[in-house]
Order: sequence, then structure tokens, then C-alpha cells
Amino acid sequence: MLAHASKALYKNRRFLTKGMKLLSKRKKKKYNKKYNILIALAGIVILVYILYAIISLIKSPTDVFIIEYGNVSLEESAIGYLIREESVIKGNNYQNGIVQIKTEGEKVSKGDSVFRYYNNSEEEITSQIQEIDNKINEALGKQTDISSADIRSLDKQIEEKIETLSSSSDTGKIREYKNDINTSLTKKSKIIGKKSASGSYINQLYEERSMYEAKLAQTTEYVTAPTSGIVSYRVDGHESVLTPASFENITKELLEDLNLKTGQIIATNDQQGKVINNFECYIATVMMTDAALNAEVGQKVKIRLSNKDEVEATISYKSDIINGEEVILVLKITSKVEDLISYRKISFDIIWWSDTGLKVPNSAIIYDEENNPYIIKSRSGYLDKILVKKLKETKSYTIVDNYKTEELKNMGYSIEEIRKMKNVALYDEIVSKPQKQMLQ
Repeated sequence: MLAHASKALYKNRRFLTKGMKLLSKRKKKKYNKKYNILIALAGIVILVYILYAIISLIKSPTDVFIIEYGNVSLEESAIGYLIREESVIKGNNYQNGIVQIKTEGEKVSKGDSVFRYYNNSEEEITSQIQEIDNKINEALGKQTDISSADIRSLDKQIEEKIETLSSSSDTGKIREYKNDINTSLTKKSKIIGKKSASGSYINQLYEERSMYEAKLAQTTEYVTAPTSGIVSYRVDGHESVLTPASFENITKELLEDLNLKTGQIIATNDQQGKVINNFECYIATVMMTDAALNAEVGQKVKIRLSNKDEVEATISYKSDIINGEEVILVLKITSKVEDLISYRKISFDIIWWSDTGLKVPNSAIIYDEENNPYIIKSRSGYLDKILVKKLKETKSYTIVDNYKTEELKNMGYSIEEIRKMKNVALYDEIVSKPQKQMLQ
């Protein structure tokens, strides 16, 4: 009986021990699960923080900005229509086509021949003159006994002109050299004609040539410049519309109805030409920005052409505001006029103002209760509040400077307050995005 009870007790003890181990194992497993969950949650929190830090760094890579000496400007792009003083010239025989005497862009004086029209019999007369020239040259080639200082001088001049002619690409110069060569040849012919045995024959040829030249001149219509300026054969028919005689007649509808393409080169006309005032021209533009609406006649600005050249300009005319949001401005320029004679409609940038100085981002400027602008200077971990004077401002940057003592006095600051103020200087490190509490 006792042995049986002892055996039962041993079995119960084993069962109890096994139960305790199983319970302990379950508790440990449950604890590990909670621990793993906590670790996972901590990892997620750390990952979210890292992502936030990276995004913040991208949006604001630094809290410090180093002040540098830089430039800020207020400028905008615009489309403009060129207005010039243009005198269109045209003769009676325009249907014959023209022969250019002055080239595109060449300067002329009043009364200079600009071009002439083809003559109906020009080809025939020119051929006859060429035939006579060949006979004169052949006769001259046979004269071996004529030698004089005048002939040697003319020969030298002819050789020099021919050499220069072969290396020149200027059409105006080429025409000039050819005329000089023909003149020298004519002089040589006259000298040889007087001294040679066959002089009467050469003189006869020369007189015949002069007769044909006179006939050609009589039947040819020359067109001269009515005023001084530069020549252009790019006549587009808008010369009498886009004229500086009356800016008041220029409207937005008039400009749009011209149906011009921006930057398109005006085609060359083979029936007429024009003389342009090369000292000044105008650019009419329609704008709707605050700077344009507040612009004043006489105001100085700059314009940047498509080739990146910048030229001074003056506002010569400002229309009434159109529909409460637009205005027509006419800008006058006195340089680079020749560069624009091939165009009627261009794109350009208008630079309203430009200034250079200590350049800071607008995000670095905060204002006190009295709306005075400040920046926060960072130096070795210390922050200094610095009052600054804003000179010029764009959407992104501002040129700042220090106030003078008299200016600070007029603003109401005491001598003691002024003495404690610190100045802004080149290469100062400032907080790029300060908080308003930093002013406290």
C-alpha cells in the first residue's frame, strides 16, 4: 500500500515538473513575441525619422547662408515690334528689277545713287561695250614701243587693285576697285592713243565706247537717297504703319493684325529699297506686369537682345492702361540699330533695374513688430540680431546694407542702442530660415 502511494506520488511529481516546464516555455515564447514587436516598432520609428531627416535636408540643405557680393535684377521677357524712320525709294521702271549700287546695310548720304533699274536694251549695249573693250585691249597689247612714267604708274596701280580685288569679299569694295581699274585703263588708253602710231584707231574706239556709255546712262533710271542713313532692300510694306510719327496710333489690335512671326527675317525686295535712320529706332511692346504698369516716360532701362547684347533704352511712350491690366510701351534705342534692320518683330528681355551689393536670400530676412528688417548672424554657435537696410529686392534675393548713424537716429534709436548694434559684412554666416522668436 505504501509502495503504491509512493509510486503514485512520483508520477504526480513528474507530471507537475513537466507542466511547470511547459508553462515556462509558453511564457518565454510569449515574451519573445512581445519583444520582437517592440523591436519592429522601434525600427519603424527610426526609419520614419531618417526619411523625414533626408526630406528636410533636401528641402533645406543648410541652415546657414554665407553673404557674398552679388547682383540682383528685375527683368522679364517680351515681344517687340520695330519702329524706324524709313524712307521707301522706288522709280518708274520698277518692273524691270534693280541693280544694287549700295549694298544692304551700307551708309549713304543724301543724293547718293542707291540702285538703278535694268534697261531694256542694257544687255545689247553692255555687249557692244565689252566688244569695244576687247578691241582696245588687243590694240594696246601690240604697243611695245610706248614707255612713260605715267603708263608705268598706271600699270602699277592696276596691278595693286587687281591683287587687292582678289583677296576682298566686301562687295562695296569690289565694285570700287573695279571702277578704279576701269578708270586707270581708260587713262592708259588715252596716253597710248596720243603717242602710238595707231593712236587714231584707239581714240576712235574710245570715243565709240564713250558714246555707248552715254546711251546706257541716258536710258537707265537711277534712284537716289532722299536722306542720309543706311540702305536696306528689305521692304515689307509696314514702313508707313510702324512709324515714329505717331505712337498714339499704335494699338494691341494693330500689332496683332500684322500677323508677323517673331524673329523672321524680312525678305529682300527686287523692285524698291529704303533708307533707314541708323541713329535710333523704337521697339513697341505690350506688357502687363507691375513694373510695366508703373513705368514712366523718360525712364531708363536696359534691353537684352537675342544675341545677348545689352543696350540702353528709354521709355518714349506709354499708353493708357488697357482693360486694367495691360499697357503699350515704346522703347527708344540708339545703339545696335544696324543689327536690327533685317527684322520687324523680335523677342527680347527688358531689365527694369540692376543692383550690386551684399546679397542675401529673402528667406533669411525677418521683421520685428515695427516691420524693421533683420537678419540673424551665426558666429561660433552664438546668434546676433542685425538690423539691415534693404536696397533692392526680387522674389528670391535682396541687396542689403548697413544703416548710417544719422539714419538710425532719424528712425528713433538712441546713441546707446546704436552703439550696441552690429553690422552686416561680406562672408558673414547668417541663418537662412530664422524663426521670429530669435528676435527676442
